[in-house]
Amino acid sequence: MHGEKIQADGGAEGRIGTGGGRLAAMERSTALRVLTPRELEVFSVLSDGEGNRELARRLGIAERTVKAHLTSITRKLGLRSRVEAALLSAEWSDAPQPGADRP
Repeated sequence: MHGEKIQADGGAEGRIGTGGGRLAAMERSTALRVLTPRELEVFSVLSDGEGNRELARRLGIAERTVKAHLTSITRKLGLRSRVEAALLSAEWSDAPQPGADRP
């Protein structure tokens, strides 16, 4: 699975669609499984709109490390830019999580 890109229809090649509706929860969880825990942390705060320097301070890592994580995130998710990653992060953070309504 290393190096593969996830497609909205579940295929292994292509790009995740950030427009035209949300991905199903299973597709989202499949896409996010390819990210490391630290990449997930960077991805989750990306939607706040902060620059690399601010993200680095907030996460307690070097700015260069933030850039490396962003490069890896966009590559793994098949996105073209940080902007697409931020939009996708915002979209997914607004979506209800499966099982979130259970105690």
